[in-house]
Amino acid sequence: MGEYVDDAGITTLVKSRFVEDKTVDAASIKVETLKGTVLLSGFAKSSNERMTAETIARGVNGVKMVKNEIAVRP
Repeated sequence: MGEYVDDAGITTLVKSRFVEDKTVDAASIKVETLKGTVLLSGFAKSSNERMTAETIARGVNGVKMVKNEIAVRP
């Protein structure tokens, strides 16, 4: 049960950091967390936005791994 709370907290933190960072469109990127592994999916306008989203996710406490499945669609 504690792990679920941690995963939910990680997801919330990643999403809020996306909102704070104006180079990432938080509405276009979906964030899911399972046992500390963050899955990013959705669409980015550029490869730079895609990589920034991954970097932000990796910087959140508790994240063990990031799977970046964001598609670039300009």
